[in-house]
Amino acid sequence: MNAPVLSQSRCADCPIRHRAVCARCDADELEQLDAIKYYRSYEAGQPVIWSGDQMSFVGSVVTGIASLTQTMEDGRTQMVGLLLPSDFVGRPGREGAAYDVVATTDLVMCCFRKKPFEDLMERTPHIAHRLLEMTLNELDAAREWMLVLGRKTAREKIASLLAIIARRNAALTPGDDTDTAEFDLPLTREAMADYLGLTLETVSRQMSALKRDGVIQLAGKRHVTVPDMTRLLDEAGTDSED
Repeated sequence: MNAPVLSQSRCADCPIRHRAVCARCDADELEQLDAIKYYRSYEAGQPVIWSGDQMSFVGSVVTGIASLTQTMEDGRTQMVGLLLPSDFVGRPGREGAAYDVVATTDLVMCCFRKKPFEDLMERTPHIAHRLLEMTLNELDAAREWMLVLGRKTAREKIASLLAIIARRNAALTPGDDTDTAEFDLPLTREAMADYLGLTLETVSRQMSALKRDGVIQLAGKRHVTVPDMTRLLDEAGTDSED
C-alpha cells in the first residue's frame, strides 16, 4: 500500500536544505523544484522501492533512516548501505531501482517526479553539479566502508558506525558544538550486526565495553551521548580531520 502524501512546506524551511540536492539552488530554481515535488511518509519496516522496480520518482530523505539491501540468487540478503537525512534516493536516467530500499525508522522523503526532475537537471547546472558532488561523496564513503568491514576490529567497526551517525546528525544543525554529540541510534543491534558483518553478541559486548570505558553513554538501548568526539574517532581509527 502506498504511504500517505504529506502536506507541502516551503523549501526555505526544510531541515536538510543546506545539504540536499537543492543546496545550491537560487530562489527561481527552488520554485521550479517546488512545482514537481511532493512529500511521502513511510512507517518503519515499510518498503520504499524494491530492486528492479521501475522508479517514478527520485528524492531526498528528510527525516529518518532507510536501508539499502541486496538479495542474492539463493535468497540471502545483505544490507549494503544506509540512507540518512539529505541522502538522495534514485538515479536520474536509470529506469529501475538497483537495491531494495526499506524504511528502518519512520521516514519522510521529499520526492520529485522523475522525468520532470531529469528535464530540470538539463536546464539547471546547480542541481546537476550538486548531484555529481553527492555521488562522488557517496563513492568515497563506500570505499571508506570497505576498509571498515575488511580491516577494522569489531570495536573499531562499532565506533566507526557511531561516529558516522554522530557526524551526520551534527551536520544537520550547523554551528553546534562538535566536541560532544547526542543522538538516538536509528538501528537495532540486530541491524547493526547485519550491517557490520558481526554477531549480535559481539555488537552487544562492544557497545557495553565502549560504555564501560566512558567512550559513550547510553540511556536505554538507543539514546547515545558521546562526551568526547575526538576519543570516539580515535577508537574508530579515524582521522578527526577526515
